[in-house]
Amino acid sequence: MILITGATGLLGAHLTLELLRKGQQVRAIYRNQVNIKKTQSVFKYYNQLELFEQIQWIQADITDICTLEDAYQNITQVYHCAALVSFDPKDQEKMHKVNIQGTANMVNLAIDSKIEKFCHVSSIATLGQQTDVNMAITEQTPWNPDAVRSYYSISKYGAEMEVWRASQEGLNVVIVNPGIIFGPGYNYGTLKEMIDRVNKGFPFYTQGSTGIIGIDQVVTSMLFLMESQIQNQRYILVSDNITYKNLIDSISLGLRGKKTAKIKANKLLCTTAYIMDYLYCILTNSKRSFTKDMSLSTQGKSIYNSKKIELLINKKLQGYDTYLPQTLAFYKKHN
Repeated sequence: MILITGATGLLGAHLTLELLRKGQQVRAIYRNQVNIKKTQSVFKYYNQLELFEQIQWIQADITDICTLEDAYQNITQVYHCAALVSFDPKDQEKMHKVNIQGTANMVNLAIDSKIEKFCHVSSIATLGQQTDVNMAITEQTPWNPDAVRSYYSISKYGAEMEVWRASQEGLNVVIVNPGIIFGPGYNYGTLKEMIDRVNKGFPFYTQGSTGIIGIDQVVTSMLFLMESQIQNQRYILVSDNITYKNLIDSISLGLRGKKTAKIKANKLLCTTAYIMDYLYCILTNSKRSFTKDMSLSTQGKSIYNSKKIELLINKKLQGYDTYLPQTLAFYKKHN
C-alpha cells in the first residue's frame, strides 16, 4: 500500500492516477471532504472515474501526528506532496507549521513504521544561488543562508532538512525539486490565478526568469526514482528555463492570440506596487494580491540544470510547447 499526501492537489492527483493505472493500492490523505472532488475532476478529465473509486481515502492532518498514525498502517512507500504555497506575510506561521513541522511528522512516522522508501516533493525555491547569473544551478549549488529569500523558500528548505535528517536515521529518501508545474485537470489554485491574469490582458512583466515543467514529466520522474534502487539523492525537474516575459507572452498567445507583456516592471515599480497593495488591503481588509515575497521571486534570474535526472532516465525533458497547449486548452474549455 502506498500513502500519498497532497492527493487533492494538482501533482498529487495526477500521481495517484498513475499509480492506480500501474495496479498499485493507494491510500490518500484528505483534510476536507470537499477537496476530494478536486481529485475526482482530474480522473474525470482522463475518463478514469472507475480508478477513482479504488482510492482508499483517510482523513488526517500532517500537522497532527495523532491523526496520521492510522494512515501509516500497512504502508510500504510514501509520496509527500502536501505543502502550503503562499507569498502572504500573514501565512508565515502557518507555512512553518505545515511545511516544516508537517514534514517532520511525516518522516518520523515513516521511520517508526519502517517505510521502505519516502519521496519528498520540494521546489526549485530551496536550491542554492549562483554568484554568476549565467551559471546554471545544480543539485550541488550551495545554499546561501545570507541571501534574501521568500518565507516560502525558507520553509521548504526547512522541510528538506527534516527529510535529510531522517535519511541519517535510516530512512531511504529521494527528493525532487520541480519548477512551476503546468498541467490540465484543475480549475483553481495559483496556476489558474496566473493564467487568469494573463487572460485578462495583464501587461506587466518582470526582468526575472524561472524554471517550468509539465505534470506528466514530474510524475514519471518520481515513479522512476521510487521504483529504482536510488536513495538519499535529490533531482531538479525543470524542462525549460524561461523569462517571465516569454512565459506571459506564450500563455497570452495560446489564450488570446496575441502577446500582452508590454510594460517592464522594474524593482522600483514592483516596490511601489506591493506597498500600494499593502495599503489597499489594510483599508479594505482584503487578501494580498502582490507582496514583497512575490516581487523577490519574480525578479530573480536563475537557470536550472536538469542533467542529473536526464542522464538517469536517458531522456531529455520535453519542452513547454508539448504541455502548455494542453494546459491552456483545459483552461479555455472550463472558463
